[in-house]
Order: sequence, then structure tokens, then C-alpha cells
Amino acid sequence: MKESLLDKFMSRKGLYTAFWIIALIMVTMLIRYTANLQKEVPPIPKEVKSVSGEVLYTYDDVVAGKGYFQQFDLTDWGSLLGMGAYMGPDFSTDFLHYRALYLYDYYGKELYGKPNDELTDIERGAVKVRVIEDFRKQTELLEETTVYTDASAAAYHANVTYLVDLLVNGDPERAFRGGIIRPDEAVKIAAFIDWAQLVASSLRPGTERTWSNNWPPEPMIDQDLTFFSHEVSLWEFLILWSLTILVIFLSYEYLLKKDENEKLEEPLKVTSLFRSQKKLLKYIPIVMGLFVVQLFIGGYLAHLYTDPTNDFIVSQEILPFNVLRSMHTQIAILWVAVGWLVGGLLIAPWVANRDHKFPWLIDVLWISLVVVAVGSIIGLYMGATGQMRETWFWLGNEGRELINLGRAWDIGLVVGLVFWFILIISLIRKAATNNPIVSTIIWSAFAIATLYIAGMMPVHKIMPNYTVDDYYRWWVIHLWVELTFELFAAGVIAFFTVSLGLISHKTAVRVMLFELFLISLSGTLGVGHHYWWQGLDEYWIAIGGIFSALEPLPLALMIIEAWKNQREKLFSGEDFHYSTPFMWIAGSAVMNWIGAGFFGMVINTPTINYYSHGTYLIMPHGHVALLGAFGYISIAFLYLTSRANALANNYVWNDKLSKIGFWTLTAGALLFTIPTYIIGIYQSEVAMEAGYFTARLRETVDVMQGWMWARTVPDGLMILGGLIIFFDLAQKTFFAKKNK
Repeated sequence: MKESLLDKFMSRKGLYTAFWIIALIMVTMLIRYTANLQKEVPPIPKEVKSVSGEVLYTYDDVVAGKGYFQQFDLTDWGSLLGMGAYMGPDFSTDFLHYRALYLYDYYGKELYGKPNDELTDIERGAVKVRVIEDFRKQTELLEETTVYTDASAAAYHANVTYLVDLLVNGDPERAFRGGIIRPDEAVKIAAFIDWAQLVASSLRPGTERTWSNNWPPEPMIDQDLTFFSHEVSLWEFLILWSLTILVIFLSYEYLLKKDENEKLEEPLKVTSLFRSQKKLLKYIPIVMGLFVVQLFIGGYLAHLYTDPTNDFIVSQEILPFNVLRSMHTQIAILWVAVGWLVGGLLIAPWVANRDHKFPWLIDVLWISLVVVAVGSIIGLYMGATGQMRETWFWLGNEGRELINLGRAWDIGLVVGLVFWFILIISLIRKAATNNPIVSTIIWSAFAIATLYIAGMMPVHKIMPNYTVDDYYRWWVIHLWVELTFELFAAGVIAFFTVSLGLISHKTAVRVMLFELFLISLSGTLGVGHHYWWQGLDEYWIAIGGIFSALEPLPLALMIIEAWKNQREKLFSGEDFHYSTPFMWIAGSAVMNWIGAGFFGMVINTPTINYYSHGTYLIMPHGHVALLGAFGYISIAFLYLTSRANALANNYVWNDKLSKIGFWTLTAGALLFTIPTYIIGIYQSEVAMEAGYFTARLRETVDVMQGWMWARTVPDGLMILGGLIIFFDLAQKTFFAKKNK
């Protein structure tokens, strides 16, 4: 029978070829768009002045203000163009809204001799037309000089007064203590925020939309969504549903169909550990310790989100909200990354069937990572609290959401990752067989080690233009986590399921290659859905919308097949020694689909994203995806290391407490999505009806106090689950008894 084109595509050779073709196409397109970046980003004017000739601020003021904004980590209290924390205001939206309010009063008095609150509806309609003319026709964001009307110049001065008071004296109602930022620094920050306000409110030349593609929604100047976003959302749903059906069909028809003579591999048998693997045991308490600390900080932050005016156990003077939030996110990245390092170092000797020539290098890496972890956490605190004004960039809090580490700690982390890659490849390249699974682990490890550098440009100073800076920041957050980490996860899960005797090598390779194809297809240019808020052109809406969250699906299907095989083994009476590591791997695939796939699709459509951007609706996606997709694999590595140690030393092993810890943590993570989802839907509704400024007001969120307090239950479950897992791993690894 002649082989069809689809048969050829779904063969191992076809999938391998398809992966490389689509990867090269996507990377080429990303490079092309990157090269075009300077042509579409909003410029920073050499000066902004009033029509009367007063210079309000200059290019240097904007850049200096951006530096102060980062130094004091304001993005972990409030947000800019919707990106950051949800406790404080969205600064750019505040400046836009208060400018509009000021202009309503100014032109109301000019046209009718009375302020805005005394105008009739008809008079206010006429004033609105005049205000929109000021925003849209009389204000242009230009590279040389941007000219404000006298009215907008006066509005800017009023905004500066508001911001200086806010930053210097603080805002206890929103958990900001003040007393750190000086008035002269706050004035510079105001220049930077006003530039961001111009990005959000002035028209991109030759278009009828702003530099931020009409975000945020602001009824006072009729700023709202364009039809283009609705059109893209429609196409996204059509394409995603069609491709989902196709992926399911291809997976079951070609990937998971067993051959008649297909046999599973013998499960991995561990009778002893290599010296380098024994040295990995000391990583376990470090990783789990960081995880537990992160969970406690998350509970602390949740309490402050709910009741920001009161202290929780510790005074906010000692533990400010923004400092703790930066620690919460950075510790998450650290423990997940180090857990993955453990997995790579554990697997490499098994693949190569030999040990490292110098096992003590594992100790060097451990010491280096501890120094980076401790030093960076101290720097996060001291930098944001103003104790490193001269050295904040290098050793303090760099103030870029999710990648806050000072540059010296950034460099240290990259060096550690590169060192890890060298340790892995120095062994694996000597393996007797270098199959696609091994190759995927090697080169995704290389990508993980090097792509982090994208968030460090330029190395020696801050990036002047916020839009360009955020472009590369998302390279780390999206491409690092949702592309290279996913590639590594695909290779590792394929390795595990084969090595544990749950799936044949042939099936695992096919599924993995199909997964690599989908990851490259959707994960590379899918980064675009982050870009259209802060100044990149409208086509990013389509790019980011269409390339969405399909890649977790084949992993979930593979885990279903592996789970079926595991059940077959159990029913046949065979011993299965790796139930706990497999439980975390399976949980990762399922939580990956829920967090990255389901909740990702919920918020990625442009129509929904426009109103939900910068609201609680984003929280379910971010938390479940990071914990489920990557954290669970990190914990699986720890349990596999501990289990291998138990088998090698004939220690007693019981899965009961492990399962309790898993289900407690998982239940907490899933329950966490309910109150945050409900609060986020309400905020999004307010944003659509009354504008984003109103959606971010404290009194708006206070309406949902009941659901805010409801987070106590899932937060408590996650903390309890983390403690159980920490205790379980410590007992199994360091205090286990020998089997009699």
C-alpha cells in the first residue's frame, strides 16, 4: 500500500524534518521582527515642552526616571502599561486619567465658565470633544520635540504633584510605606511615567490608534478596543478548535497506536549511585527550602492584598509589599531552575553509563548556586529599600518584573547554567547511543543556559527605552520558560516514561518530536501576545493571538498512555518502584495543560486580554502554569533522586505521605484559581464598562472582599502541602531506615 503524505509527515523522519523546518522558519521570523523593532517603538522625545515654551522634561529625565522606577522596584507594587503588581495603581493609566480629568475642568471653565462636575450632559459632551482633540490632534509623541497645550502642561504639573506625594509619603491604603524615594527622584519618575502615558494616549503616526493600540480602555476620551482585535479573536477560536481536533486525531491515529510486536523497556534498575549523583542529595533541602519560603511569602502577600492597611505578623516597615513580591517571583524561578539542574545531573550519568571525571564539580556548582540565591535575595531587599543607591543595578533589585535580580547575580546565574550544560554534555556526548531524546535534553539545556542572556542587554546599564527593554524581558519570561523549558520538559518526560518502562522508545520519540514541532510552532512567535500594550505595532495582536497554547496537549496524551501502562503493570502484579516520581511527572503534564493551555487560552484572545490585562484574571494562568508545568517536574527530579538513593541503599520507602503532599498542594493550586478567576472577571467587567482606571481602584477590589479572604483556604493548603513534601523528602533522603 502506498504511503500517504500524512503517513510520511507523522513518521519519525517526517516529524524530525517538520520540527527543524518550523523551528528555522519561526526563529527567522522572530529575528526579522526584532531587526524591525526600532522602526515601530515609541520614541523618547529629546524634550517635552508646552506650547508657551516651558520645558517640562527631557530625554535624560525620562531615562533617569526609568532607572529610579526600577531601582525602587515600583513594578512589584503597581504596574506600568498594565505590567506589574496589582496592589498599587497602574501609573501610566493614572497619569492618563488624571490628565483627562484636569482637561475636563480646564476646558469646562474655558468654554462654559464652570468645572466638570457642574456641566450638563450636553455641555460635557462638547467638552469631551475638546479634550479628545487635545489628546489626539494637539499632542504628538515625536523623537525631537513633543509639544503639550498649556492645558496639558498644567495637567502634567498636577500629576507630578500627585506622584511626588504618593511616592515620598506613601499610600498605607495600598500597602506602600513611603519614606524611601526622595522628592527629586520622584520628579524624574514622573517624567518617565508621563512618557508612558503619551505611549498610551497619543496616536501612532498614520493611524487612528495609539502607540499601545488603544490600551487602556478609557471612556473619558472614547478609547476602546478596535474591531481588529475582535477579528483576531474569532480567527483564534476557529483555528485553535480546528487544530485541537486535528492534534487529538493525529495523536491517537499515529502517535499512541501500538505496534503488534511493540515492547516496553525494562524499568530503570538502580543498585548503586555514581559519586556525582550522591552529591545531588544536598540540593534537595535547598530546593525544597526555597519552595517553602516562597509559599509562605505568597501567603503573606495574599493577606496584604486582602487587608493592605494592617500588618500581618511582621510590620510592613520591615517587610514591604513590593520587596516581598519580588522575592516571591525570583525564589520561584530559583527553586524551579535548581531542581531542573538536579534532574539533568542525575540523568546524565545514566545516559552515559559512566560518572564525571571530577565529581567534586557538583559541589562547586552547589556552592555557586547557594551564593547566588542568598546574595540575590539580600540584594532584592536592600536595593528596593534604598540601601544600594550607588550599586543597585549590579547587586540590588533591578526592578524588572519576574527578572529582578541585580546584574551581577544575573551573570552568576548564567555562569551556573552554562557550567551545568558543560557538565551534562561532557558526559552525554560519550553515550553509546545518541538518540533524539538525548539530543533534545542536551540542546534544550544549552538553550536554557544561554537564552537568559537576552534579558541582560545592555550588560552594563539599563535599556533607555522601556518598550525595547520589555521586548527582551519577554524573551526570557516567555521564550525561556514557554519554549526552551518546554523543550527540555518534553525530552525529560520522554526519557522518564521510557526508562520507567511505561512507554516504548518508539512511541516516546514520536510523541516528543510532535511536541517539539508544536512547541516551536506556537511557543516562538506566541510571545507576541505580550507585546501590543507597550508600543509595538498592531500585527503583534494577530501573531500573539493565533500562535497559542496547543503544545501541552500531546504531553497530556502521552501521560494518559503511560498511566494506562502503569495500571497494566500494577494489575499484573509487577512491582513499580517509581510511583511517586511518576505521579509528579503526570501531574506536571495535566497541570501544564490546565495552567498553560486552558487558562492561557482564556486570557490570550485579544478581546478578553484587552479588558483583563493587568487584572486578577491573569493570576490563575501564571500560578498554575509555573507551578504545574515546571515546578512539578522539579519536584519529580527531587523524588527521583531520593528514590534512586533509597534503592541504592536498600532504604524503606513508603508512598503514603508523598501522595498526601501531592494532593494537598495540587488541591490548593486548583482551588486558588476559583477566587482569583471570579475577582478577575469582575475587574474585567469594570474595565469594559468604566475603564481600566476604575478597575484598578482599591474600592473596586474591596467589593470582592469575601473572595479575597477565600484565598486563605487554597493558600493554606499549598503551604501545608509544601511542608509535607519538605518533611517527606528530608525523611526519605536523610533519615530513612534500612529494609530488614
